[in-house]
This record gives sequence, C-alpha cells and structure tokens, in this order.
Amino acid sequence: MASFFRIVNAIVLWAIVFRFLPKRSFQKYAPVTLFCTCIFLIQSLLNFIFNWWDVKGGLKYKVFDDLAFIFGPFFTINLWVFHFTYGKFSLYAVSNLIMDLIYAYLLNPLFQKIGHYKLKGYNSTVLFLKTYTLAMLNYGFQMFRDNTKF
Repeated sequence: MASFFRIVNAIVLWAIVFRFLPKRSFQKYAPVTLFCTCIFLIQSLLNFIFNWWDVKGGLKYKVFDDLAFIFGPFFTINLWVFHFTYGKFSLYAVSNLIMDLIYAYLLNPLFQKIGHYKLKGYNSTVLFLKTYTLAMLNYGFQMFRDNTKF
C-alpha cells in the first residue's frame, strides 16, 4: 500500500507541475530545488551509515522510499513554494515554518504509524529543525544565484 501511495503521489504532483507551473518558474527554480535535492540524497546515503530512519522491506524499499519522497513531494512542493513566495522573504519563512511544523509534528507521526518509515536517529523536533534550516539555506542559495552572473 505504501509503495502504491508513493507512486501515485509522485505522478499526481508532477502532473500538476507540468500542467500548471509556468515554464519560466520551473527553469528559474529548478537549480535551487536540485541543490537541495543533492543535500537530501547525501543525507540518504549517510543514513546507511548512521541509521537515522528505517523503512520496512530492506535496502530496495529504503532506496525507493527515499527517491520517491525526494523526487516526488519534496521536489515539486519546493518548486511551488519558490514560485509563490520568492522575493518575499517573510512570506517564504512563514510558509516554510508552517509546512515544516505540519510535516514534523503531524505528518511524520502519521507516516510512522502507517509504517511508511520509522525515525531512529532523531525525533520530530530535530526533523523540523533540519527541514527549516534547509529551507533557509535554499533561499540563500537562490539569492546568491540571482545576484551572481554566470
């Protein structure tokens, strides 16, 4: 059931991006989203060493789960957040604060309860701090990118 949810979730979210997100926004914000995606991929690789979370089904499911989350909801939602809030830092900060609180304290326990994954190396507070810090790093990266001539 969890695998079905992951696949449908990714397909629906990407369909919405391709249908409704302006091409210019995709082109502008894809680099910052890829930057953050790389950070999440590194964290996923480090999880094999530090065992921060676990996914039922072994290595294959752990890899599939990580990739489905990173390239599904994380990637697509990041594009939308930048599309609607970039250039308005306080709106970006508050939006991410609310979304990261919801993820860490409401969705995370739900996902663990239904067996999607199990946090082992940290709790909801650390998860919130990690995701919110990463959101601020993303904003800084996009500002740097906009102010740098390539």
